[in-house]
Amino acid sequence: MKTSSLEKLLRVSTSTSSDTTPASSSRRRFLRHSALTSTGLVLGLYVNAGNADQIAKPATRSTTAGIADFTPNAFIRIAADGSVTLISKQPEIGQGIKTSLPMVIAEELEVNWKDVRIVQGDLNPAYGNQSAGGSTSTPNNYNDFHRLGATARTMLVDAAAQTWGVPVNECKAVSSKVLHTPSQRTLGYGALAAKAATLPVPDPKSVILKDPSNYQLLGTRIGGVDNAAVVSGKPLFGIDVKLPGMLYAVYEKCPVFGGKVISANLDVIKTLPGVRDAFKIEGTSNLNGLVPGIAIIATSTWAAFSARKQLKVIWDEGVYAKQSWSEFATQAQTQSTQAGATILRKDGDAVAALAHASKTVEAAYSYPFISHASIEPQNCTAWWKPEEGSLELWAPTQNPGAGQNLVATTLNIPKEKILMHITRSGGGFGRRLSSDYVVEAAAIAQKVTAPVKLTWSREDDIQHDHFRAGGFHFLRGGIDAKGKLIAWHNHFVTFANRVNREGKSILQPGSGGSLSGDEFPGRWVENCLLEQTPIECGIPMGPWRAPGSNVFAWVFHSFIDELAHAAGRDPLAFRLEILGDKEIIAGTGERGQPYHVGRMKHVLQEVAEKSGWGKKTFPRGQGQGIAFHFSHRGYIAQVAEVTVSKKGELKVDRVVVVSDIGAQIVNLSGAENQVQGSVIDGLSTLMYPELTVERGRITQSNFHDYPLLRIADTPPKVEVHFLKTDFPVTGLGEPAFPPLAPAVCNAIFAATGKRVRQLPLTHTDLSWS
Repeated sequence: MKTSSLEKLLRVSTSTSSDTTPASSSRRRFLRHSALTSTGLVLGLYVNAGNADQIAKPATRSTTAGIADFTPNAFIRIAADGSVTLISKQPEIGQGIKTSLPMVIAEELEVNWKDVRIVQGDLNPAYGNQSAGGSTSTPNNYNDFHRLGATARTMLVDAAAQTWGVPVNECKAVSSKVLHTPSQRTLGYGALAAKAATLPVPDPKSVILKDPSNYQLLGTRIGGVDNAAVVSGKPLFGIDVKLPGMLYAVYEKCPVFGGKVISANLDVIKTLPGVRDAFKIEGTSNLNGLVPGIAIIATSTWAAFSARKQLKVIWDEGVYAKQSWSEFATQAQTQSTQAGATILRKDGDAVAALAHASKTVEAAYSYPFISHASIEPQNCTAWWKPEEGSLELWAPTQNPGAGQNLVATTLNIPKEKILMHITRSGGGFGRRLSSDYVVEAAAIAQKVTAPVKLTWSREDDIQHDHFRAGGFHFLRGGIDAKGKLIAWHNHFVTFANRVNREGKSILQPGSGGSLSGDEFPGRWVENCLLEQTPIECGIPMGPWRAPGSNVFAWVFHSFIDELAHAAGRDPLAFRLEILGDKEIIAGTGERGQPYHVGRMKHVLQEVAEKSGWGKKTFPRGQGQGIAFHFSHRGYIAQVAEVTVSKKGELKVDRVVVVSDIGAQIVNLSGAENQVQGSVIDGLSTLMYPELTVERGRITQSNFHDYPLLRIADTPPKVEVHFLKTDFPVTGLGEPAFPPLAPAVCNAIFAATGKRVRQLPLTHTDLSWS
């Protein structure tokens, strides 16, 4: 019979070995890479966040006075003293998952949160998928984690009933203990740990979950488990890792994407203070993998960075050295009028409907490449052990499995010989789903006889990112005599890299750079034509917070606002009319998902009510804007209120957000934080960041020419509202981001009469008289 993923998570051995000496290196690696093999050993306890010097130390079997701990699965350990350790398997990148997912276990386990210790798990098959991206961590684990906690609770209750010799239905778990209701006797979890450890693990389908009405932890405000360490500067992040005898590395790559090393002054670099070695790495042709470059190894980060300033490299800049943004813009304009585009959706006859429409609106929207600009630059510590043919890695990664695979295939190391420790990330936003910095560190480590930490500079981080794809949209919309939208045409000119697929050279659009025919309003307009044309470039692209949606929402809901005003319609009523009366719009294709129209209309109506939409009279220079978007399973609507001075200075005064992300908010504090962060990040991305491509390279280098939002520009009021609905729980790291930019731009139009059709906002003169 096929074993379910949940049953694998719950599987546990009955071994009771009492060996407490530190495991040998080879045995330790075996245990870390296999499922839970001892009742007293918990996998994943290998990153000691409180002391970076101890990160590499192994976990050993834990007992209290010779009594085995209760470890019903790879995620829970209850010691004889009553302390509870829960494993957080997903990478923590600031989205709060290290707190929220263990809360789900704790709720079902009926344990006092104050008794709980959370430990970050390493990459381990016992934990299942450990990628943190696409707002999937919560929806992919929520139900299973409930059963993990409920299974352990069931076993503890059974242990108490057997200890007392009473019927199990007379016992219940409450606040880290089991209560015998008739006699009011109690036994703490610690006292029950040894007995529970001897019981068989029940069928996960048989355990009874708590009624949500009885939740005491979920839905409350719980501070992040790392908050105290973060605000006090304790070592938590990849950049904090320290190992005995560790060396430090920097890696210089060609400023033009796809370039290679011809020669470098390595003999000079090797003589500089603190430098241990300098060498060339050939790399591969994969723009998202091991890029060719020069590595410098030194006794400190400062020595490595200092030596790099004297490095002189002659580059073969390759085929993309003449590309520029101005050339891209010219190509896009030309492509927008040429035949041969890929048709993504064709309903009715958009061309004919536009020709016969009472009113037509045309507009071109564009947005640049931008960087993730996470505060912690990319870094990775690698320790190659040639005598074992093994590699140990410490990385702030969102996708440890992909990192392990990239290293294995690039460097020809068996995957089971690569141990990946997951550190906390100082921001990710999709950047750390890529693993280029991990494979660079691994390749460098193979030439070094000690642990080595690779650290990127801020310039590396901005100029060698896997960028959010730029794009150009050429739109036409048609309105009938009643002011109804009857035609929609979007020709999207995007960016693509040339890659080999099954022996063929093809153009592959960058992540978030491919339009789906299901995007709103594609499935709603009777005459709809969606086309896409790629422009070849050498710029590496990767997932960027709410890939695709982060720009598509701005384009579509800004243009819908243009159409609403052209029709003389209220923007809210116009949107509700487009959504129509169908409860569900079916999806098609790879991204196709059912679109619950009722949920979206509900959030739209709620945000209108909460914001007082249409109930205020704004003076010239002030205005309201509305937008919504379905992204990453979340239904979100926002209203922004802005003030624009006559000189064109923008101030966002208030943002109201209504979200429908399902039946349960896991951690109210964390959920509000994610929405507020999305609003601030969305406003920052609207206002400032832009990367300029000249001669095949990025011209910006640091925050002096790549500015982000500062505190003075943040909205003083961000009102967050959650609708509780009877739908599965989903994530919140991304879906609240996309509606912000169109809501603000639509408010700018209401205040000034000026449309924003190019990002960032600095390209638009907002002054008025």
